[in-house]
Amino acid sequence: MTPSTTPRPLRVLVADDQELVRAGFRLILEAAGFAVVGEAADGAEALALAAREHPDVVLMDIRMPVMDGIAAARQLTAQGVGAPKVVMLTTFDLDDYVFEALRSGASGFLLKDAPRADLIAAVRVAAAGDALLAPSVTRRLIETFAQRPASATPSPARLASLTPRERDILLLVARGQSNIEIASALVVSEATVKTHVTHLLGKLGLRDRVQAVILAYETGAVVPGRPG
Repeated sequence: MTPSTTPRPLRVLVADDQELVRAGFRLILEAAGFAVVGEAADGAEALALAAREHPDVVLMDIRMPVMDGIAAARQLTAQGVGAPKVVMLTTFDLDDYVFEALRSGASGFLLKDAPRADLIAAVRVAAAGDALLAPSVTRRLIETFAQRPASATPSPARLASLTPRERDILLLVARGQSNIEIASALVVSEATVKTHVTHLLGKLGLRDRVQAVILAYETGAVVPGRPG
């Protein structure tokens, strides 16, 4: 008898202090074919459940009692290889914690009122090792750097290892463009863009596109308000 080749469903842990919100996410995720392996009401509970259930992705609310989502995300992503991917969720598109949430190592950031298709896509994208940012979050990130004093502008030396094409692609990634949009802008295939993105992440020692966006602004390669 031929063994089954059906892939196992992605395992997802939902962490939110509101029971109705958790129940709503569970319904959406299970309808999409994911396995919801646990629900946590705070960051500490999320860490305990993650250690026991080994989820592929954790949907993590930012504002929770006992331990907030940012602190919990930092502990999860610090585990390195084999750690679950974290997608941060918030009610506020201008949340003061957006930047810190991204720096925590999260692989995505979505608003709770995003369409269900975006939530499902975020889980799949994060599990595949990529990253997803809501457009409003990219704008918030730009605003954060626009408000930094000039003295905070660091040296761009870290980007010296990139080829001219890799640098071009990094700038477009930092502007929030998808691989398809970058391919169209540079008149290359989407596969070529994916290859360049993989190479530049490796050269810079970055985990995903979220870290690439942050680095582009931190090094001054992209300046808020200035055309690319």
